Amino acid sequence: MRFPVLQDVENYWDALRGNRQVPRRAELDPRCIQSALSTSFILERLAPGIARFRLAGSYLNELMGMEVRGMPLTSFFLPESRKRVSNSLEQVFDAPAKAWLTLAGDRGIGKPPLDACLLLLPLRGDAGEVNRALGCLATLGPLGRAPRRFDIRSTAVTPILADGTYQVPETIPNDWPFQNETSRHEPLGLAEPMRGFRPSPHRPPRTDRPHLYLVKSDD
Repeated sequence: MRFPVLQDVENYWDALRGNRQVPRRAELDPRCIQSALSTSFILERLAPGIARFRLAGSYLNELMGMEVRGMPLTSFFLPESRKRVSNSLEQVFDAPAKAWLTLAGDRGIGKPPLDACLLLLPLRGDAGEVNRALGCLATLGPLGRAPRRFDIRSTAVTPILADGTYQVPETIPNDWPFQNETSRHEPLGLAEPMRGFRPSPHRPPRTDRPHLYLVKSDD
């Protein structure tokens, strides 16, 4: 996998929710995703297709060359890609669903090639509505001159059913980050690449869960 930090975040979120559709924002413990803190963030839904950063890791500030807290997620994208981002956000909150977006950084003077992948995972707020999202944005290549904005190469949105299982993604990117639905919880170092993969619409039953912490948050 090109972006293993995204797998860490997705595995943590998936373990946290158990057999539910979506975990609560208050259940998140940042100590469980130490390796991803600089590239992770929390979004708050403001309106259809619009979500702003409530919390953001330091690397996101480096990408934009400024503090991104309070800014909309679409500020990281080129104008021609913002509608697709908004559509993905709506599916994440409304379905609910998880979304993977493969990205390419903008080019120009001082801006070398920069590949990236964005993960969006729905969360419930204090009132029980799905109006928060846990996200992670990882890149591959030199950062170059900020700000760096992105175009979308492909999008995969996976709705989550009421029993906690997944539907098949609506669109599967060429470099889909999962290897298969049963092996994604195994250590990456032991996983073997699979050919002709297509995600399963159902999750295998869980036999154990890692120890997680419940923390309170004013966020």
